[in-house]
Amino acid sequence: MAVITGADRIVENPALLEHKRWGIVTNYTGVTSSLELTATALHKAGAPLVAIFGPEHGTRGTAQAGFSEESEADPETGLPVYDTYLKEGAELDAIIAAADVDVLVFDMQDLGVRFYTYVWTFVDCMRSAARLGIDVVVLDRPNPLGGVKVEGPALDESGFSSFVGRVDVATRHGLTVGELLDMVARRDTAAGLPEANLRVIEMIGWDREMLWADTGLPWVMPSPNMPTPDSALAYVGTGLFEGTLMSEGRGTTRPFELIGAPWVDSRYVETLNALELPGVRFREAWFNPTFHKFAGEVVAGVQLHILDTNSFAPVATAVAMIDAAKELYPDGFAWRLPERSAESLSNTIPFIDLLWGSDSLRTTIDAGGRGGDLPLVTTHPRDAQLLY
Repeated sequence: MAVITGADRIVENPALLEHKRWGIVTNYTGVTSSLELTATALHKAGAPLVAIFGPEHGTRGTAQAGFSEESEADPETGLPVYDTYLKEGAELDAIIAAADVDVLVFDMQDLGVRFYTYVWTFVDCMRSAARLGIDVVVLDRPNPLGGVKVEGPALDESGFSSFVGRVDVATRHGLTVGELLDMVARRDTAAGLPEANLRVIEMIGWDREMLWADTGLPWVMPSPNMPTPDSALAYVGTGLFEGTLMSEGRGTTRPFELIGAPWVDSRYVETLNALELPGVRFREAWFNPTFHKFAGEVVAGVQLHILDTNSFAPVATAVAMIDAAKELYPDGFAWRLPERSAESLSNTIPFIDLLWGSDSLRTTIDAGGRGGDLPLVTTHPRDAQLLY
């Protein structure tokens, strides 16, 4: 039996919410079990939906990373669509206030990775709602990476909080969106920020041990460069390559599973396989990205083949890959600076620091050390209330 999501529960019974004017923060990943858009299904069910708010990639998912679609009327429902991407504070407050809603409903498929932006869109909208006195309801969905394993470094909020990580959770945080937002709401209240009136419509049948294949739900790729569950699992670690000048496989059919650069040679695959990292094997690979880094150039590198999802440790694997690249190709390997001010921090901060959550990985490797020697958080946040 497939997991019953919060979206399916509310579409089946809109009376679960007594609000009179609903706004929904969603995109094309917000679907019912029959693959109908949640916003469309709610509209058909007679829910008082009056506005749609879109995130990075837009409501239809046609925009690449770092961009969104123009605001326009939704073609299915005729409702106005508001673009929230990179909006926060007073600017986001004004957008939400203009929609004149009394509840914001959240429904998108998150990835369970700290530097994936959808959950921070929710956090920013929840904080705006708290300032505006608007209720918030999360239609909860499975964490595709499960709810048990936690991996990755802590985030230093004092200097590295950004749109690829607002609060201190591990890279693979092991929380559902409902759990993470509940945690943030309680932290905000304790810090004296406006209190969010948050409610989570919980799933039925989801178990923390489940990976995506166990949920019985169809995979709708959460963004244009996340085609498969294996891509998502690899991304937990290889997403860090976005902070380097090496290609993370964007512009290919296997992003985040293909890693390389024009100056990589066979020593890379030999070195990585010699490490005998758990749950993964590397194959020498060549690719020609159609866009992004090295577009139109032949790139050499490796493809990750995840052989055992249970033993595979994506962050530790990616750090070992970065260590190897730095050691083998000191004249080619380099860190990337942000290309835009989207991260809400100085564009002089290397992007790897925002992804990692501090400068410890970069400074350790640049000083001749190994990133693999750095400590990784391995437990859920102590103040996270687990709902399942």
